[in-house]
Amino acid sequence: MKKILIVDDELSVCTLLTRFLSKNGYDAQSCTSGADALRQLKSESYDIMLCDYHLQDITGKELFEKIQPLYPNIIVIFITGYADVRVAVDLIKNGAYHYLSKPLYPDEILKIIDNALKDGNMPVATHAIPEAKNGYSTPGPLTTASPDGYVIGESEASRNLFEHVNLVAPTDYSVILYGETGTGKEALAHLIHQKSNRRNGPFIAIDCGSLSKELAASELFGHEKGAFTGALHTKEGAFEQAEGGTIFLDEIGNLSYEVQVYLLRALQEKSVRKVGGVKTIKVDIRIIVASNENLYENVLNKTFREDLYHRLNEFTLKVPALREREADLPQFVNTFLANAGKELNKSIAGISPAVWELLLVYKWPGNIRELKNVIRRACLLTPEGKEITQKALPLELLNSKNMSQFAPQQSRSGNEEDQSGNDPSLKNAAIQGEQKRIMEVLQQVKFNKTKAAEILNIDRKTLYNKLRSMQQSNDK
Repeated sequence: MKKILIVDDELSVCTLLTRFLSKNGYDAQSCTSGADALRQLKSESYDIMLCDYHLQDITGKELFEKIQPLYPNIIVIFITGYADVRVAVDLIKNGAYHYLSKPLYPDEILKIIDNALKDGNMPVATHAIPEAKNGYSTPGPLTTASPDGYVIGESEASRNLFEHVNLVAPTDYSVILYGETGTGKEALAHLIHQKSNRRNGPFIAIDCGSLSKELAASELFGHEKGAFTGALHTKEGAFEQAEGGTIFLDEIGNLSYEVQVYLLRALQEKSVRKVGGVKTIKVDIRIIVASNENLYENVLNKTFREDLYHRLNEFTLKVPALREREADLPQFVNTFLANAGKELNKSIAGISPAVWELLLVYKWPGNIRELKNVIRRACLLTPEGKEITQKALPLELLNSKNMSQFAPQQSRSGNEEDQSGNDPSLKNAAIQGEQKRIMEVLQQVKFNKTKAAEILNIDRKTLYNKLRSMQQSNDK
């Protein structure tokens, strides 16, 4: 039986972890100070030490420095309520195995302990981690995420968000999530479900934006055989599937007014009726909805029912855009690097300081989803064992540091000039005007190239060719 020492100045944490790990086949013991931990280590041998970073008599780092030369084979995993990426990276560089933020998740703890015992005392990150010029450390495979993959950030916006999540999750309140596309609203809804009393029930997610007016009622409430053309079998709707759990309706503003009536009735009566059916089916569900629009404005515009809005609006959460939570970038990048490495079965040595600066400057119109795609793409293009460089980044990211680089330049006399030199020709002025217009439209549509091409009245291929020509001209 593997032995684990838990060191935390909160007795409740020690008690809970000791009981949990003991039930899962470990010989778990605990103490509440660094001094007690040193005494325990002298008297008994342990395989793993779970250590709170902020102890009352000593910091976790100081304790680690004391025990490392005396007990080199013990695996040290730090836990803390004050996560700091730079501290974590420094500890891992110096031999700690992992670093987790409170609140702790049982499945995550067991997984990390299991991996630690398989790996021995080899840290999860052993490569050199360069310091970026802006003071941030390029993150390694360290992660502070909930079991469902939602990264718990350290920015003020994130802290406020998760304070409210922890308040509303244990209740049965209906919740509206507001946020731009790509901010992780579905992942947050799943996190609320995992923290609720319904966590053992199903979590059913429906994208209302993909539902046609004709099929929405069938998808939500089900239908009877023969209810309409093509209804060859009786279908169970999302509300029935979510019985005892949570149903998440994304982009709820896209539901037709007629379907909104059915939804309101289902929520008020806690029952549904299949399309073409006569039987009323009782349902016990919690509902969470999301929108990238202000639903109250839709109410004023008569596109969303006011009574349904007030029924859903028992609690509202604003999911911040990625540009509003810059301090969380290291954790997101780190998580996506680790996930992409597993997906591609590839080891990436990290991110170059130049790339890290671009990640901080960019405004991320596509938010977390865009960041995730950028990291996955960069990992695919980066050779095994190498660090990600600017060559692996998309054009919009490379241009983010100086968006004015494609704008027409002016000479001291005020005459327009080409990037490659003085050229007052009408042809060059036209080229510069075209480049300026392209960049204005791209910024206007947040670099959605399909929309930009439509506005510019050209096809995507032509737009890409023009952007490539602009990049080549800028590189000269």
